[in-house]
Amino acid sequence: MQRWNWQRNLLALTIIAVSATAQAAVKLHDLFTDHAVLQRDMPIPVWGTADDGEKVTATLGDETVSTTAEKGKWLVKFKPRSAGGPLVLKVEGKDNKLEVKDLLVGEVWLCGGQSNMEWRITQSETPAEIIARAKNLNLRLLTVPRGGKPEPQTEINAAWKVCDEKSVGEFSAVGYHFGAALQKKLDVPVGLINSNVGGTPAQRWADYESLYALPETKGYVKTAKDGDDVKPIAAGSDLYNAMIAPLAPYAIRGAIWYQGESNAGQAERYRTLFPTMIQSWRKTFGQPEMPFLFVQLAPFKDKTDKPQESDWAELREAQLMTLSKLTKTGMAVITDVGNEKNIHPIPKQPVGERLALAARGIVYKEKIEYSGPVFESLKTDGEKAVLRFSHVGGGLEAKGDKLTGFTIAGEDKVWHNADAQIEGETVVVTSDKVSKPVAVRFGWANFPIVNLWNKDGLPATPFRTDNWPGVTAGK
Repeated sequence: MQRWNWQRNLLALTIIAVSATAQAAVKLHDLFTDHAVLQRDMPIPVWGTADDGEKVTATLGDETVSTTAEKGKWLVKFKPRSAGGPLVLKVEGKDNKLEVKDLLVGEVWLCGGQSNMEWRITQSETPAEIIARAKNLNLRLLTVPRGGKPEPQTEINAAWKVCDEKSVGEFSAVGYHFGAALQKKLDVPVGLINSNVGGTPAQRWADYESLYALPETKGYVKTAKDGDDVKPIAAGSDLYNAMIAPLAPYAIRGAIWYQGESNAGQAERYRTLFPTMIQSWRKTFGQPEMPFLFVQLAPFKDKTDKPQESDWAELREAQLMTLSKLTKTGMAVITDVGNEKNIHPIPKQPVGERLALAARGIVYKEKIEYSGPVFESLKTDGEKAVLRFSHVGGGLEAKGDKLTGFTIAGEDKVWHNADAQIEGETVVVTSDKVSKPVAVRFGWANFPIVNLWNKDGLPATPFRTDNWPGVTAGK
Protein backbone atom coordinates (compact mmCIF):
# COMPACT_ATOMS: atom_id res chain seq x y z
CA MET A 1 0.00 0.00 0.00
CA GLN A 2 2.83 2.38 0.90
CA ARG A 3 4.57 1.59 -2.39
CA TRP A 4 1.34 2.36 -4.30
CA ASN A 5 0.96 5.69 -2.47
CA TRP A 6 4.58 6.56 -3.29
CA GLN A 7 4.05 5.80 -6.98
CA ARG A 8 0.79 7.71 -7.01
CA ASN A 9 2.37 10.72 -5.32
CA LEU A 10 5.27 10.63 -7.78
CA LEU A 11 2.82 10.60 -10.66
CA ALA A 12 0.96 13.56 -9.18
CA LEU A 13 4.20 15.51 -8.73
CA THR A 14 5.17 14.74 -12.32
CA ILE A 15 1.83 16.02 -13.60
CA ILE A 16 2.20 19.20 -11.54
CA ALA A 17 5.75 19.70 -12.83
CA VAL A 18 4.70 19.19 -16.45
CA SER A 19 1.77 21.56 -16.00
CA ALA A 20 4.00 24.20 -14.48
CA THR A 21 6.46 23.89 -17.33
CA ALA A 22 3.69 24.11 -19.91
CA GLN A 23 2.24 27.15 -18.22
CA ALA A 24 5.64 28.83 -18.07
CA ALA A 25 6.25 28.52 -21.82
CA VAL A 26 5.73 31.73 -23.72
CA LYS A 27 3.19 31.28 -26.52
CA LEU A 28 2.16 33.20 -29.62
CA HIS A 29 -1.42 33.75 -30.68
CA ASP A 30 -2.57 31.39 -33.44
CA LEU A 31 -2.60 34.20 -36.02
CA PHE A 32 1.20 34.26 -35.93
CA THR A 33 2.22 31.17 -37.86
CA ASP A 34 4.54 30.56 -40.76
CA HIS A 35 3.35 32.26 -43.97
CA ALA A 36 1.31 34.97 -42.21
CA VAL A 37 0.76 38.39 -43.78
CA LEU A 38 1.19 41.47 -41.58
CA GLN A 39 -0.57 44.72 -42.41
CA ARG A 40 1.67 47.34 -44.01
CA ASP A 41 1.82 51.02 -42.97
CA MET A 42 0.27 50.36 -39.54
CA PRO A 43 1.76 49.51 -36.14
CA ILE A 44 2.02 45.70 -35.97
CA PRO A 45 0.65 44.19 -32.72
CA VAL A 46 2.00 40.78 -31.73
CA TRP A 47 0.68 39.02 -28.65
CA GLY A 48 0.37 35.78 -26.74
CA THR A 49 0.49 34.24 -23.27
CA ALA A 50 3.15 33.77 -20.59
CA ASP A 51 3.48 33.65 -16.81
CA ASP A 52 2.60 36.79 -14.89
CA GLY A 53 5.66 38.99 -14.62
CA GLU A 54 7.60 37.08 -17.28
CA LYS A 55 9.77 39.19 -19.56
CA VAL A 56 9.02 38.58 -23.24
CA THR A 57 11.33 39.75 -26.01
CA ALA A 58 10.17 39.79 -29.62
CA THR A 59 12.16 40.48 -32.77
CA LEU A 60 10.69 41.15 -36.22
CA GLY A 61 13.36 41.53 -38.86
CA ASP A 62 15.78 44.11 -37.50
CA GLU A 63 13.50 45.46 -34.75
CA THR A 64 13.43 44.16 -31.16
CA VAL A 65 10.92 45.07 -28.45
CA SER A 66 10.30 43.75 -24.94
CA THR A 67 7.44 43.70 -22.47
CA THR A 68 6.32 42.03 -19.25
CA ALA A 69 3.37 39.67 -19.15
CA GLU A 70 0.40 40.73 -17.02
CA LYS A 71 -2.40 38.40 -16.01
CA GLY A 72 -0.93 35.72 -18.24
CA LYS A 73 -0.93 37.88 -21.37
CA TRP A 74 1.64 39.94 -23.27
CA LEU A 75 1.53 42.27 -26.27
CA VAL A 76 4.14 44.25 -28.16
CA LYS A 77 3.86 46.60 -31.12
CA PHE A 78 6.33 46.89 -33.95
CA LYS A 79 6.72 50.00 -36.05
CA PRO A 80 4.80 50.30 -39.34
CA ARG A 81 6.54 48.71 -42.29
CA SER A 82 6.30 49.00 -46.05
CA ALA A 83 5.22 46.00 -48.09
CA GLY A 84 7.84 43.31 -48.43
CA GLY A 85 9.43 40.30 -46.79
CA PRO A 86 9.96 37.54 -46.06
CA LEU A 87 10.65 38.22 -42.40
CA VAL A 88 11.28 36.04 -39.35
CA LEU A 89 9.50 36.68 -36.03
CA LYS A 90 11.37 35.51 -32.93
CA VAL A 91 9.86 35.45 -29.44
CA GLU A 92 11.80 34.57 -26.31
CA GLY A 93 10.63 33.95 -22.74
CA LYS A 94 12.52 32.73 -19.71
CA ASP A 95 12.23 29.05 -20.63
CA ASN A 96 11.69 28.84 -24.38
CA LYS A 97 12.14 30.48 -27.77
CA LEU A 98 9.74 30.61 -30.71
CA GLU A 99 10.46 31.31 -34.36
CA VAL A 100 7.91 32.03 -37.11
CA LYS A 101 9.17 32.15 -40.68
CA ASP A 102 8.17 33.40 -44.11
CA LEU A 103 6.15 36.39 -42.93
CA LEU A 104 5.17 38.97 -45.54
CA VAL A 105 4.05 42.57 -45.09
CA GLY A 106 1.18 43.74 -47.28
CA GLU A 107 -2.60 44.07 -47.18
CA VAL A 108 -4.79 42.02 -44.83
CA TRP A 109 -8.55 41.66 -45.33
CA LEU A 110 -11.20 39.85 -43.30
CA CYS A 111 -13.81 37.91 -45.33
CA GLY A 112 -17.08 37.60 -43.38
CA GLY A 113 -20.72 36.68 -43.87
CA GLN A 114 -22.86 33.65 -44.48
CA SER A 115 -23.00 30.87 -47.07
CA ASN A 116 -22.34 32.93 -50.19
CA MET A 117 -19.07 34.08 -48.64
CA GLU A 118 -18.36 30.61 -47.31
CA TRP A 119 -19.04 29.07 -50.78
CA ARG A 120 -15.81 27.39 -51.80
CA ILE A 121 -13.83 27.46 -55.03
CA THR A 122 -14.74 23.80 -55.55
CA GLN A 123 -18.43 24.80 -55.53
CA SER A 124 -18.11 27.78 -57.85
CA GLU A 125 -17.63 28.24 -61.58
CA THR A 126 -14.75 26.49 -63.43
CA PRO A 127 -13.07 25.14 -60.26
CA ALA A 128 -10.49 23.02 -62.07
CA GLU A 129 -9.31 25.97 -64.14
CA ILE A 130 -9.12 28.30 -61.13
CA ILE A 131 -7.29 25.77 -58.97
CA ALA A 132 -4.77 25.01 -61.72
CA ARG A 133 -3.62 28.64 -61.89
CA ALA A 134 -4.07 29.52 -58.20
CA LYS A 135 -0.46 29.24 -57.00
CA ASN A 136 0.63 32.65 -55.75
CA LEU A 137 3.39 33.07 -53.16
CA ASN A 138 2.15 36.59 -52.44
CA LEU A 139 -1.39 35.51 -51.58
CA ARG A 140 -1.89 33.86 -48.17
CA LEU A 141 -5.02 32.25 -46.73
CA LEU A 142 -6.32 31.53 -43.22
CA THR A 143 -9.69 29.99 -42.32
CA VAL A 144 -11.17 30.43 -38.84
CA PRO A 145 -12.85 27.26 -37.50
CA ARG A 146 -16.63 27.64 -37.64
CA GLY A 147 -18.80 27.69 -34.52
CA GLY A 148 -20.14 30.02 -31.85
CA LYS A 149 -19.43 30.61 -28.17
CA PRO A 150 -21.48 32.29 -25.39
CA GLU A 151 -18.50 34.42 -24.30
CA PRO A 152 -15.71 36.20 -26.23
CA GLN A 153 -12.79 33.87 -26.99
CA THR A 154 -9.07 34.51 -27.37
CA GLU A 155 -7.83 31.58 -29.53
CA ILE A 156 -8.81 30.32 -32.99
CA ASN A 157 -6.71 27.17 -33.68
CA ALA A 158 -5.85 28.02 -37.28
CA ALA A 159 -2.78 28.52 -39.45
CA TRP A 160 -1.83 30.53 -42.54
CA LYS A 161 -1.26 28.77 -45.85
CA VAL A 162 0.33 29.89 -49.08
CA CYS A 163 -2.28 30.02 -51.84
CA ASP A 164 -1.73 27.05 -54.13
CA GLU A 165 -3.50 24.11 -55.75
CA LYS A 166 -3.91 22.35 -52.39
CA SER A 167 -5.09 25.24 -50.21
CA VAL A 168 -7.36 27.24 -52.51
CA GLY A 169 -10.07 24.69 -53.29
CA GLU A 170 -11.73 24.82 -49.87
CA PHE A 171 -11.30 28.58 -49.47
CA SER A 172 -14.02 31.19 -49.99
CA ALA A 173 -14.50 31.76 -53.71
CA VAL A 174 -15.54 35.39 -53.27
CA GLY A 175 -12.63 35.96 -50.90
CA TYR A 176 -10.12 34.37 -53.25
CA HIS A 177 -11.23 36.33 -56.32
CA PHE A 178 -11.20 39.55 -54.28
CA GLY A 179 -7.71 38.87 -52.96
CA ALA A 180 -6.29 37.67 -56.28
CA ALA A 181 -7.58 40.74 -58.12
CA LEU A 182 -6.28 43.05 -55.42
CA GLN A 183 -2.88 41.38 -55.25
CA LYS A 184 -2.45 41.59 -59.01
CA LYS A 185 -3.35 45.27 -59.13
CA LEU A 186 -1.47 46.47 -56.03
CA ASP A 187 1.52 44.16 -56.58
CA VAL A 188 1.98 43.63 -52.82
CA PRO A 189 1.36 40.58 -50.61
CA VAL A 190 -2.28 40.05 -49.63
CA GLY A 191 -3.54 38.02 -46.67
CA LEU A 192 -7.16 36.84 -46.41
CA ILE A 193 -8.79 35.77 -43.14
CA ASN A 194 -11.83 33.62 -43.91
CA SER A 195 -14.41 33.89 -41.09
CA ASN A 196 -17.97 33.03 -42.13
CA VAL A 197 -20.81 30.57 -41.47
CA GLY A 198 -23.71 29.65 -43.75
CA GLY A 199 -27.28 30.47 -42.78
CA THR A 200 -26.40 33.08 -40.17
CA PRO A 201 -28.09 36.44 -39.45
CA ALA A 202 -26.08 39.59 -38.83
CA GLN A 203 -26.94 39.80 -35.12
CA ARG A 204 -24.79 36.73 -34.46
CA TRP A 205 -21.78 38.66 -35.77
CA ALA A 206 -22.00 41.78 -33.56
CA ASP A 207 -20.79 42.12 -29.98
CA TYR A 208 -23.56 42.02 -27.41
CA GLU A 209 -22.78 45.42 -25.87
CA SER A 210 -23.37 47.10 -29.23
CA LEU A 211 -26.62 45.22 -29.77
CA TYR A 212 -27.85 45.93 -26.23
CA ALA A 213 -27.15 49.66 -26.54
CA LEU A 214 -29.87 50.34 -29.15
CA PRO A 215 -33.66 49.89 -28.89
CA GLU A 216 -33.84 48.49 -32.43
CA THR A 217 -31.31 45.71 -31.72
CA LYS A 218 -31.72 45.20 -27.96
CA GLY A 219 -34.16 42.36 -28.59
CA TYR A 220 -31.37 40.22 -30.02
CA VAL A 221 -29.66 40.08 -26.60
CA LYS A 222 -30.72 38.08 -23.56
CA THR A 223 -30.43 39.60 -20.09
CA ALA A 224 -29.90 38.22 -16.61
CA LYS A 225 -30.32 39.74 -13.16
CA ASP A 226 -27.17 40.28 -11.11
CA GLY A 227 -28.44 41.43 -7.74
CA ASP A 228 -30.35 44.62 -8.40
CA ASP A 229 -28.77 45.08 -11.81
CA VAL A 230 -29.92 43.71 -15.15
CA LYS A 231 -26.96 42.81 -17.33
CA PRO A 232 -26.84 41.71 -20.97
CA ILE A 233 -25.56 38.23 -21.71
CA ALA A 234 -24.44 36.85 -25.06
CA ALA A 235 -27.30 35.47 -27.25
CA GLY A 236 -27.12 36.87 -30.76
CA SER A 237 -23.37 37.43 -30.51
CA ASP A 238 -22.08 33.85 -30.48
CA LEU A 239 -20.24 33.95 -33.82
CA TYR A 240 -18.71 37.31 -33.03
CA ASN A 241 -17.43 35.81 -29.76
CA ALA A 242 -15.77 32.82 -31.41
CA MET A 243 -14.79 34.06 -34.86
CA ILE A 244 -14.23 37.84 -34.70
CA ALA A 245 -13.26 38.76 -31.12
CA PRO A 246 -10.21 36.43 -31.04
CA LEU A 247 -8.79 38.05 -34.18
CA ALA A 248 -8.26 41.42 -32.51
CA PRO A 249 -6.04 43.35 -32.26
CA TYR A 250 -4.47 41.89 -35.43
CA ALA A 251 -3.77 44.76 -37.82
CA ILE A 252 -6.03 44.55 -40.89
CA ARG A 253 -6.90 46.94 -43.69
CA GLY A 254 -10.62 46.19 -43.73
CA ALA A 255 -13.40 43.68 -44.26
CA ILE A 256 -15.50 42.31 -47.08
CA TRP A 257 -18.96 40.93 -46.31
CA TYR A 258 -21.60 38.87 -48.12
CA GLN A 259 -24.72 38.28 -46.03
CA GLY A 260 -28.36 39.31 -45.77
CA GLU A 261 -30.33 36.30 -46.92
CA SER A 262 -30.97 35.26 -43.30
CA ASN A 263 -32.29 38.74 -42.44
CA ALA A 264 -34.68 39.04 -45.39
CA GLY A 265 -38.09 39.88 -43.96
CA GLN A 266 -36.47 42.08 -41.29
CA ALA A 267 -35.34 44.90 -43.54
CA GLU A 268 -36.47 47.77 -41.34
CA ARG A 269 -34.50 46.44 -38.38
CA TYR A 270 -31.55 45.61 -40.66
CA ARG A 271 -31.26 49.33 -41.43
CA THR A 272 -29.96 49.70 -37.88
CA LEU A 273 -28.55 46.23 -37.29
CA PHE A 274 -26.15 46.18 -40.22
CA PRO A 275 -24.45 49.54 -39.47
CA THR A 276 -24.33 48.51 -35.81
CA MET A 277 -22.50 45.31 -36.73
CA ILE A 278 -20.04 47.24 -38.88
CA GLN A 279 -19.36 49.67 -36.05
CA SER A 280 -18.93 46.69 -33.72
CA TRP A 281 -16.11 45.34 -35.88
CA ARG A 282 -14.54 48.76 -36.18
CA LYS A 283 -14.54 49.09 -32.41
CA THR A 284 -13.08 45.60 -32.00
CA PHE A 285 -10.14 46.34 -34.30
CA GLY A 286 -9.64 49.86 -32.95
CA GLN A 287 -10.32 51.52 -36.31
CA PRO A 288 -13.32 53.93 -36.24
CA GLU A 289 -13.31 54.16 -40.06
CA MET A 290 -12.11 50.70 -41.00
CA PRO A 291 -13.14 50.07 -44.63
CA PHE A 292 -16.11 47.73 -44.94
CA LEU A 293 -17.19 46.53 -48.38
CA PHE A 294 -20.25 44.36 -48.89
CA VAL A 295 -22.31 42.55 -51.51
CA GLN A 296 -25.92 43.40 -52.23
CA LEU A 297 -28.26 40.40 -52.32
CA ALA A 298 -28.30 38.49 -55.59
CA PRO A 299 -31.56 37.88 -57.48
CA PHE A 300 -33.47 34.86 -56.16
CA LYS A 301 -36.93 33.26 -56.32
CA ASP A 302 -39.33 33.26 -59.27
CA LYS A 303 -39.10 35.90 -61.95
CA THR A 304 -42.19 38.01 -62.67
CA ASP A 305 -43.00 40.75 -65.15
CA LYS A 306 -45.58 42.34 -62.84
CA PRO A 307 -44.96 44.96 -60.14
CA GLN A 308 -44.67 43.35 -56.73
CA GLU A 309 -43.78 43.91 -53.10
CA SER A 310 -40.57 42.17 -52.11
CA ASP A 311 -38.82 41.48 -48.82
CA TRP A 312 -35.58 40.88 -50.76
CA ALA A 313 -35.90 44.27 -52.43
CA GLU A 314 -36.41 45.87 -49.02
CA LEU A 315 -33.28 44.15 -47.70
CA ARG A 316 -31.29 45.40 -50.70
CA GLU A 317 -32.58 48.89 -49.91
CA ALA A 318 -31.41 48.56 -46.29
CA GLN A 319 -27.97 47.56 -47.57
CA LEU A 320 -27.93 50.55 -49.93
CA MET A 321 -28.84 52.91 -47.06
CA THR A 322 -25.69 51.87 -45.23
CA LEU A 323 -23.57 53.72 -47.79
CA SER A 324 -25.00 57.06 -46.70
CA LYS A 325 -24.88 56.22 -42.98
CA LEU A 326 -21.25 55.16 -42.67
CA THR A 327 -18.08 56.42 -44.34
CA LYS A 328 -15.55 54.08 -45.94
CA THR A 329 -18.27 51.65 -47.04
CA GLY A 330 -18.84 50.27 -50.52
CA MET A 331 -21.31 47.89 -52.16
CA ALA A 332 -20.98 45.44 -55.03
CA VAL A 333 -24.23 45.15 -57.01
CA ILE A 334 -24.79 41.73 -58.62
CA THR A 335 -28.22 41.94 -60.28
CA ASP A 336 -26.70 40.08 -63.22
CA VAL A 337 -25.49 37.19 -61.05
CA GLY A 338 -28.49 35.26 -59.75
CA ASN A 339 -30.42 32.02 -59.98
CA GLU A 340 -34.18 31.61 -59.55
CA LYS A 341 -33.87 28.23 -57.88
CA ASN A 342 -30.50 28.49 -56.15
CA ILE A 343 -29.82 30.90 -53.31
CA HIS A 344 -26.13 30.22 -53.97
CA PRO A 345 -25.47 31.44 -57.51
CA ILE A 346 -22.36 29.67 -58.80
CA PRO A 347 -20.49 32.62 -60.42
CA LYS A 348 -18.34 34.14 -57.70
CA GLN A 349 -15.51 35.71 -59.71
CA PRO A 350 -17.50 38.84 -60.73
CA VAL A 351 -18.57 39.27 -57.10
CA GLY A 352 -15.03 39.19 -55.73
CA GLU A 353 -13.69 41.36 -58.53
CA ARG A 354 -16.35 44.05 -57.99
CA LEU A 355 -15.44 44.12 -54.31
CA ALA A 356 -11.80 44.55 -55.33
CA LEU A 357 -12.84 47.40 -57.62
CA ALA A 358 -14.59 49.07 -54.67
CA ALA A 359 -11.46 48.63 -52.56
CA ARG A 360 -9.30 50.19 -55.25
CA GLY A 361 -11.56 53.24 -55.49
CA ILE A 362 -12.56 53.75 -51.86
CA VAL A 363 -9.55 52.48 -49.92
CA TYR A 364 -6.60 52.80 -52.27
CA LYS A 365 -7.83 56.03 -53.87
CA GLU A 366 -7.48 55.05 -57.50
CA LYS A 367 -9.27 57.44 -59.82
CA ILE A 368 -11.65 54.84 -61.23
CA GLU A 369 -15.38 54.29 -61.33
CA TYR A 370 -15.97 51.55 -58.78
CA SER A 371 -19.78 51.53 -58.52
CA GLY A 372 -22.74 51.17 -60.83
CA PRO A 373 -25.32 53.98 -61.06
CA VAL A 374 -26.97 54.93 -57.75
CA PHE A 375 -30.27 56.84 -57.66
CA GLU A 376 -29.78 60.46 -56.63
CA SER A 377 -32.94 62.48 -57.36
CA LEU A 378 -36.42 62.46 -58.93
CA LYS A 379 -38.03 65.39 -60.73
CA THR A 380 -41.48 65.19 -62.28
CA ASP A 381 -42.34 67.06 -65.47
CA GLY A 382 -45.98 66.53 -66.44
CA GLU A 383 -46.29 62.86 -67.33
CA LYS A 384 -42.53 62.31 -67.08
CA ALA A 385 -40.46 61.22 -64.11
CA VAL A 386 -36.83 62.25 -64.59
CA LEU A 387 -34.21 60.36 -62.60
CA ARG A 388 -30.63 61.42 -61.93
CA PHE A 389 -27.84 59.18 -60.72
CA SER A 390 -24.45 59.31 -59.12
CA HIS A 391 -21.67 56.99 -60.33
CA VAL A 392 -22.64 57.53 -63.95
CA GLY A 393 -18.99 57.10 -64.90
CA GLY A 394 -18.54 57.17 -68.66
CA GLY A 395 -22.31 57.38 -69.17
CA LEU A 396 -25.49 55.35 -68.79
CA GLU A 397 -26.34 52.46 -71.06
CA ALA A 398 -28.93 49.72 -71.49
CA LYS A 399 -27.70 46.15 -71.85
CA GLY A 400 -30.33 45.26 -74.45
CA ASP A 401 -32.78 46.88 -76.84
CA LYS A 402 -34.55 48.95 -74.18
CA LEU A 403 -34.42 49.57 -70.45
CA THR A 404 -36.25 47.12 -68.20
CA GLY A 405 -37.21 46.93 -64.55
CA PHE A 406 -38.86 50.33 -64.04
CA THR A 407 -42.31 50.78 -62.49
CA ILE A 408 -44.19 54.01 -61.87
CA ALA A 409 -47.08 55.17 -59.68
CA GLY A 410 -49.28 58.22 -59.27
CA GLU A 411 -51.05 59.56 -56.22
CA ASP A 412 -53.24 56.44 -56.06
CA LYS A 413 -50.09 54.45 -55.15
CA VAL A 414 -50.82 51.78 -57.75
CA TRP A 415 -47.75 50.53 -59.56
CA HIS A 416 -47.52 49.97 -63.30
CA ASN A 417 -44.76 48.75 -65.57
CA ALA A 418 -43.12 51.74 -67.21
CA ASP A 419 -41.24 52.74 -70.31
CA ALA A 420 -37.80 54.18 -69.66
CA GLN A 421 -35.28 55.91 -71.88
CA ILE A 422 -31.79 57.23 -71.31
CA GLU A 423 -31.50 60.95 -72.05
CA GLY A 424 -27.97 62.15 -71.41
CA GLU A 425 -27.18 61.42 -67.76
CA THR A 426 -30.84 60.96 -66.84
CA VAL A 427 -33.46 58.25 -67.24
CA VAL A 428 -36.95 59.42 -68.21
CA VAL A 429 -39.76 57.13 -67.03
CA THR A 430 -43.37 57.21 -68.30
CA SER A 431 -46.54 55.12 -68.53
CA ASP A 432 -49.74 55.73 -70.43
CA LYS A 433 -51.56 54.61 -67.26
CA VAL A 434 -50.03 57.34 -65.06
CA SER A 435 -50.63 60.93 -66.09
CA LYS A 436 -49.04 62.51 -63.02
CA PRO A 437 -46.29 60.31 -61.62
CA VAL A 438 -45.13 60.76 -58.04
CA ALA A 439 -42.85 57.75 -57.51
CA VAL A 440 -40.62 55.33 -59.41
CA ARG A 441 -39.11 51.97 -58.56
CA PHE A 442 -36.31 50.09 -60.29
CA GLY A 443 -35.56 46.41 -59.82
CA TRP A 444 -38.09 46.19 -57.01
CA ALA A 445 -38.50 42.42 -57.02
CA ASN A 446 -37.09 39.26 -55.50
CA PHE A 447 -35.51 38.54 -58.86
CA PRO A 448 -35.06 41.91 -60.58
CA ILE A 449 -34.95 41.80 -64.37
CA VAL A 450 -32.90 44.93 -65.00
CA ASN A 451 -30.36 46.16 -67.50
CA LEU A 452 -29.32 49.72 -66.56
CA TRP A 453 -25.52 49.92 -66.36
CA ASN A 454 -22.83 52.52 -66.68
CA LYS A 455 -20.33 52.30 -69.52
CA ASP A 456 -17.68 51.28 -67.00
CA GLY A 457 -19.32 47.85 -66.89
CA LEU A 458 -21.19 48.04 -63.58
CA PRO A 459 -24.94 47.51 -62.99
CA ALA A 460 -27.24 50.03 -61.30
CA THR A 461 -28.50 49.25 -57.82
CA PRO A 462 -32.24 48.64 -57.37
CA PHE A 463 -34.07 51.45 -55.58
CA ARG A 464 -37.39 53.12 -54.89
CA THR A 465 -38.23 56.80 -54.52
CA ASP A 466 -41.20 56.16 -52.20
CA ASN A 467 -41.48 54.82 -48.68
CA TRP A 468 -45.01 53.45 -48.90
CA PRO A 469 -45.74 50.33 -46.83
CA GLY A 470 -48.18 47.69 -48.00
CA VAL A 471 -49.15 49.29 -51.29
CA THR A 472 -51.20 47.67 -54.06
CA ALA A 473 -49.47 46.36 -57.16
CA GLY A 474 -51.00 47.23 -60.52
CA LYS A 475 -50.53 45.42 -63.82
